[in-house]
Amino acid sequence: MTVPVRDDDLLLIIDVQNDFCPGGALAVADGDAVVPVVNRLIERFDHVVLTQDWHPSGHSSFATAHPGSAPFETIGMAYGQQTLWPDHCIQGTPGAAFHPKLATERAELVIRKGFRSAIDSYSAFYENDRRTPTGLAGYLRERGLRRIFLAGLATDFCVHYSAMDARRLGFDTVLIEDGCRAIDLAGSLDAARAAMAEAGVQRVSDLD
Repeated sequence: MTVPVRDDDLLLIIDVQNDFCPGGALAVADGDAVVPVVNRLIERFDHVVLTQDWHPSGHSSFATAHPGSAPFETIGMAYGQQTLWPDHCIQGTPGAAFHPKLATERAELVIRKGFRSAIDSYSAFYENDRRTPTGLAGYLRERGLRRIFLAGLATDFCVHYSAMDARRLGFDTVLIEDGCRAIDLAGSLDAARAAMAEAGVQRVSDLD
């Protein structure tokens, strides 16, 4: 379906970073395939924001921070259940950098997340405690941006959490599926799609 882009629209690009692309520490299958799609989308929007996973070494979401644990296990943290990940997107490392072919020049803002060592952060809007804000919502409201289009990595984690929070905060929200790829951990993609549909997130294949 064709979706006209308005002046009050934002393209929110989630975590298109080397560690989430093939060869990275937490690679999403076919993750680099989103880059040309996202670059084409960027040309359509007047307003673009990027997120960047930005962990300190030894982050509490890393399996290596919990002796005896393995990546992709789930443990209880003070803020709830947490999936443990391989060490990834460590501040200042090549893995944390944006994919080299991603067209970042027109981004008006970069939201770094996951930099607090004691709490993980999937959403562009809140840490995983669901209470600590990144400030993005206030930025968008002050700029008069009302509808959010999402693309990036991964559909079932950081894109999903960002879409859910966007709806919870009252923004019209559209997921561009051709611009996303998923991890799909134990059925997480189907669960994410169901939750987004229930929350009123619109899903489109592309804008054309």
